[in-house]
Amino acid sequence: MWRSAALAALLTTGAFTAASSDAQGESARTESPVASSAGVTESVVRVKAPLPASFGARPAACDWLSYLRYRSSEGPAASADADRILVAQPGILEGAGAFDSVARNTVARAAEQGLHLEFWALDRRSNCLEDRTGIASGDQHTAVDYYYRGEQVDGRTFAGFVGNDRLGWMAKLGIEQTVRDEYDLLTAELPDQALRKEKVLCGGHSLGGVITGYFATADFDGNPATTADAGHNQCAGYFALDTTVSTSLADLSGSIPDDTNLPDVGLGYGVVQAGLDSGVLPRSLSAPVLLNPETMTLLAIAGVGAVQDPGGEADLPSYLPANTNIEATNRFLFSEDTATFLTGSPAVKDFRLTNEAVLGSLMDDHSVPLAFLQSSVGFFDGGPIADKNFPVGNGSSQQPGLFGIEYKAIPDQPHGPLYTWRNYDRVGDADDPGYRSADGTPFTDAGKEVTDIQELARSLAEQPLDFTEQYFPTKLVTDLQLATSPQVKQLIVHPEGLTANPTLTVLAGDGLLAGRVPSDLHPVVADGYQHLDVLTAAPVQNNGRPEPVSTSLARFARSPQ
Repeated sequence: MWRSAALAALLTTGAFTAASSDAQGESARTESPVASSAGVTESVVRVKAPLPASFGARPAACDWLSYLRYRSSEGPAASADADRILVAQPGILEGAGAFDSVARNTVARAAEQGLHLEFWALDRRSNCLEDRTGIASGDQHTAVDYYYRGEQVDGRTFAGFVGNDRLGWMAKLGIEQTVRDEYDLLTAELPDQALRKEKVLCGGHSLGGVITGYFATADFDGNPATTADAGHNQCAGYFALDTTVSTSLADLSGSIPDDTNLPDVGLGYGVVQAGLDSGVLPRSLSAPVLLNPETMTLLAIAGVGAVQDPGGEADLPSYLPANTNIEATNRFLFSEDTATFLTGSPAVKDFRLTNEAVLGSLMDDHSVPLAFLQSSVGFFDGGPIADKNFPVGNGSSQQPGLFGIEYKAIPDQPHGPLYTWRNYDRVGDADDPGYRSADGTPFTDAGKEVTDIQELARSLAEQPLDFTEQYFPTKLVTDLQLATSPQVKQLIVHPEGLTANPTLTVLAGDGLLAGRVPSDLHPVVADGYQHLDVLTAAPVQNNGRPEPVSTSLARFARSPQ
């Protein structure tokens, strides 16, 4: 439920204006290779872009902008010489690493057609607070010891998860600064505005579509009469991945859980901003279960185990420290019914699971009860399976949007067989048990499984920029929730920017927007896909055909229309 606070103040913000001199700082850029495979070269790029002094004290790393750069290995080395550059804004609680599969697939698909693309997966500035040292070790026990037991890795000790009292600078990190960061990054990397207008495609996933909408309508030099700086004149076209390019959150209902710490936006812009400035309101979005820095780190740790020893029996549930946060998350994600949730028995550590099965239980659409975290990576195997009727029951006439539409399943025999994971491309094979719900409904079929669990594991475990976002700025969402306030409305200087360029809209067939996008947008629908699958799907699908999202992006990049 939305939280309220009794604060009274009226704060205002200005329209988008040119960055102040203290925000320019020293010109600096680094680019480090990550990996090259299947004709795609990846690197991580960091560009120095200091925040204005008015933001206050923050870590030095937060004065840099970062992105993952994917390009054709046979293409030009300089971005300016690429045929097209796709620049992608992440969704809520999402980092640049989440784009790994779709970026690689799109670049590879275009190269097959003789088109040399680049795909830039952006990290939000607040991702600067994340420490991937433990994950980067490549060993699951080492990662747990680093984050939870104070053990050193390469001479470094984890400084702890960052509390609200150290996030004062994030109180101002809303939609204005977010789109300013994209503009500053583009102008630093591609100084020629005419080239940006010719070659750059701007877009994003989920909340990234709304951010793209604000970018398209923004004015960046403070003079609406001069339009070379207008957001829509930085792009040749737009793309929306299970979202729409708009300035409204209306299409994304279900993407933000109701138990986060979002303040009551009915309080008004000034009151909310005063609460963020003072710290009375949390400056980073979180929730008691799963959606907080500590437990979001567990997803990457599970990915490490699935890469390290996919078929080996997992000891992660028992190796993790026992604390309230982890216990509550484990109960929420791995309880068959309400009674199990309340008693904590049987617990996840009472089941024998492979490392892949642990990751699948955390991310698969037939297990995790949070739609915006769901991907279609296969199904449990190796033992009896039961309906997971917590937090909602299977087969209900109206499955809440937050939990998704798929029946949920859970292993049903503690201290029994070793539960394995059947990958997406083995669902429906001759040896598939074909598990069914108690009402006879098949839990899944080959047409609903689209993501390779090993690709997902690598994206979580091996990317230098996180798949998830541990410190999501609360102000970014409250700004968008308060879109009708004068302080936010004035940021939309060029409303015509939303339709100034051609747009590709790609929807997950079973995702958050299924059946709710106007037909006049002519969306491409990826059948069987969940919300995350538009980013994580494997290059070849179970029907033998190329992955449709990347295929559509490559086609659009060739000729936006």
